[in-house]
Amino acid sequence: MQRKSKVYLDNSVISAAFDKRNPERKKTTEEFFAVAERFEIFVSETTMDEIGMAQNKNLRDKMKGLVLNYHVLKMDDSVRCLATKYVENGAIPPSNYNDALHLAFAVRNEVDYLLSWNFQHIVRMKTKNIVNAVNTLEGLNQIIILTPGELV
Repeated sequence: MQRKSKVYLDNSVISAAFDKRNPERKKTTEEFFAVAERFEIFVSETTMDEIGMAQNKNLRDKMKGLVLNYHVLKMDDSVRCLATKYVENGAIPPSNYNDALHLAFAVRNEVDYLLSWNFQHIVRMKTKNIVNAVNTLEGLNQIIILTPGELV
């Protein structure tokens, strides 16, 4: 039996499933979730914390329900250390440390793909290049960073 690809979701993907302000992104995200069983899906404690900060209780409950059956990765020192290296090397601004944590969770847990709609800090060439350069220097696996539409 072939191994399922491992996919990490940051909060931008989860919230996009319910975001009526961007119908195209919502539709693409829904298309991903319609075939999500093809993958082994991961979120992290950071993702869950971000979901928990949603002001709208109804939205917060919907997002929690969406990720209910996915693996939740736990924070540890190796994740924090790697996230700090991403920040120190300019992949992510210090003010957006959670974005570096998402990347570090995925890499430290040997996930194949990180899915995000965050074009400002995650889904951009500069971030991809720096993250994978740091990973090479650290002897870690490369990570493929995509939007949900690029994976399905």
